[in-house]
Amino acid sequence: MKKLTQLCLILATSSLSATALSGNDSGLYIGGSVGSADLEFSFDADKYDDDNTAYKAFGGYNFGIVPLIDVAVEFSYIDFGSASTNIKNASADVTALTAAGLLGFNFGPVGLFGKAGVVDWDSDYKIADIKDSDSGADPFYGVGAKLQLGSFAVRAEYEYFDLDRSNIGLYTVGASYTF
Repeated sequence: MKKLTQLCLILATSSLSATALSGNDSGLYIGGSVGSADLEFSFDADKYDDDNTAYKAFGGYNFGIVPLIDVAVEFSYIDFGSASTNIKNASADVTALTAAGLLGFNFGPVGLFGKAGVVDWDSDYKIADIKDSDSGADPFYGVGAKLQLGSFAVRAEYEYFDLDRSNIGLYTVGASYTF
């Protein structure tokens, strides 16, 4: 009976460590993503909407405090692209820096995560011959999924930004590497 108990403890311990390592990699990470930004912007009483190619570069630190759970901080630079429409020759260019906290759950090599943080944004608008720029800081949030293969991960995310004159839904796919 004593040998059976020891065998069960060894198997349980080894399976727990394999599960923890298969989806969770602690430490400093960097990455990049590309996707689509659905940019709705307004100027005076007029509203405009356009989809653009967007990209972002990000980095962060995953603390890996608890097995199967990711707790991280992440910073990113995002270029939402240039939204334009033929109505009054309107256009908007928006870029941003973000700082966010992430909470994720790992199910083997697959993980789901949510993020919330602050976006510091800068935008340039043009309507006909009128140019204007605006900047500010606002909260944002997002959700995503990842496939972790050792130190390499593939990520898919959706993030939502509610800025003064713009609402942006950002869909991206990218990769990250943990050191």
